[in-house]
Amino acid sequence: MRVLNLTLALLAAVTVTGCASGLGGGDYERAETRRVMNVRMGVIESVRLVKLEGTNSPIGTLGGAAVGGIAGSTVGGGKGSAIAAVVGAVVGGMAGAAAEEGMTRKQGVEVTVKMDNGEMLAIIQEDGGEGFKPGERIRLLQDGRTTRVTR
Repeated sequence: MRVLNLTLALLAAVTVTGCASGLGGGDYERAETRRVMNVRMGVIESVRLVKLEGTNSPIGTLGGAAVGGIAGSTVGGGKGSAIAAVVGAVVGGMAGAAAEEGMTRKQGVEVTVKMDNGEMLAIIQEDGGEGFKPGERIRLLQDGRTTRVTR
């Protein structure tokens, strides 16, 4: 029962990590407020769906290692139990890292834009449901660190 409770708590922590703010055209970090953005206009040439890799933080690895180590320690006795705990921790850590990355993976879009000055740019951002289409006129917002496509 104790292992089950720990497993559920760690899965909840990994899931909360996956609910971090989005990276779509309408999503802003708090630090972006009151910052000047350059606005450039252009027309969408193409839109392609892409996959954005998930988070790979120590939370999934450590959580999986803890659960695997505890589960492994219940196998056998004496030295066998210690070896099983180490093996369980290693396998659990790998499984926890893979689970975190998979649960936090997001759908993205690659938007290719022909700017008014003729320059061609491709911007990749999280798919925020904007439904961009070729031929659509858009704004490109840039501040030196961040670039986003918006209407």
